Amino acid sequence: MEWETVIGLEVHIQLSTQSKIFSGSSTAFGAAPNTQASAIDLAMPGTLPVFNEQALNYAIMFGLALDAEIGKRSVFERKNYFYPDLPKGYQTTQLAEPIIGPGHVDIEVDGVTRRVRIHHAHLEEDAGKSLHEDYHGMTGIDLNRAGTPLIELVTEPDMRSAEEAVAFLKKIHAIITYLDISDGDMSQGSLRCDANVSVRPRGQEEFGTRVELKNINSFRFVERAIKCEVTRQIDLIEDGGTVVQETRLYDADRNETRSMRSKEEANDYRYFPCPDLLPVVIDDAYIEALRGRLPELPAARQARFERDYELSAYDAGVLTAERAVADFFEATAAACGAPKLAANWIMGDLAAQLNKEEVSISAAPITPELLAGLIKRIQDNTISSKIAKQVFEAMWAGEGNADQIIEQRGLRQLSDTGALDKIIDEIVNASPDQVAQYRAADEGRRKKLLGFFVGQVMKASRGQANPGLVNELLTAKLDG
Repeated sequence: MEWETVIGLEVHIQLSTQSKIFSGSSTAFGAAPNTQASAIDLAMPGTLPVFNEQALNYAIMFGLALDAEIGKRSVFERKNYFYPDLPKGYQTTQLAEPIIGPGHVDIEVDGVTRRVRIHHAHLEEDAGKSLHEDYHGMTGIDLNRAGTPLIELVTEPDMRSAEEAVAFLKKIHAIITYLDISDGDMSQGSLRCDANVSVRPRGQEEFGTRVELKNINSFRFVERAIKCEVTRQIDLIEDGGTVVQETRLYDADRNETRSMRSKEEANDYRYFPCPDLLPVVIDDAYIEALRGRLPELPAARQARFERDYELSAYDAGVLTAERAVADFFEATAAACGAPKLAANWIMGDLAAQLNKEEVSISAAPITPELLAGLIKRIQDNTISSKIAKQVFEAMWAGEGNADQIIEQRGLRQLSDTGALDKIIDEIVNASPDQVAQYRAADEGRRKKLLGFFVGQVMKASRGQANPGLVNELLTAKLDG
């Protein structure tokens, strides 16, 4: 039987406000445990929450970027459950009247575009964090994160593969970082994902029983976890079993999912409007003022890169997936005047080095100005593309700019026709058999044989001969 995967995502986005959603406590990452949890965050008697307007603004901007409906009236409710890292005994969130209504995000996988519908997105407070390591059978509780503002984004079940789910999550990451409403750092919990996964026979309209995969914290693990769960469900059904609606955790070390708890429904949480917070009411003028603050978003920037820099859709898509990379590219292209060459270096050697060193582009020792300087020396034939790779490595190691490294290492490209003629004469005279083969060959064969002579010249010049000039001089010599 052929099976179809059905996926919906719940994405938690930690907002980059300086204070928490209902208190003035700091949201800075990395503080000592329990030093940033106030009496308000713990709902101590006599305290009252005050809504953070910046969190509201960020949520509206996010909704506008999703082309979503903005709720002019939204209401906070209490979601009641008991867990050690939730000292209030409830989470302040939104249910019936969220700040963001239906919207959509378009993704592309393998050249196919799919529209993923947004059901809604709402504001809520984060819980604390349970720490299980180094406590010898006990659990530690850090409440610094309690009260941090979150947006929870809920999609419709519109994705049909793990690859589509990752593409969607990457698109959301790009949007929130372009808006500068979150750093999107999954390693720090700024972006977290729950995946609702089910399978059904292809062609069947009715959905299968869904399983929630909880708190997946990297793009790679999202893909692996979904694929693992899909395989488990298909194997279970084909063996005569039944999928149970539940929450499961993904074990990356074993590449398997395991049962965590049965899946709760909304009525299990006994939602009711929070008596301490008034409804949030905004008007069109408020929304339009925030619309005017929106930056150029990834899709619009990609289209501009294709139009203004004459890049392919693929190249423009790669370069605009992260705001920092897009900024780096534009600065480099402006400084060197060669956007295609700049794109190639950023997506090639620079990206490879960043991955190898596991650093972000903003932390790279090579700046746009340094890379542009290197590209200029390729353009004016001071160095060849092959030598440029040596210069790049030296720049990364901190040896200076391109001009300094070229002079210090004596890497300037040899374009002196007299010197090149001398090298070519020596090689031609030392290779009579190859010369005879060349002159006896047809035009197609000659092009291949020419490579032997070019290689010998490059070897003799230690890679510094101008390749274009070498080809020209050799062809004239051998054809003469």
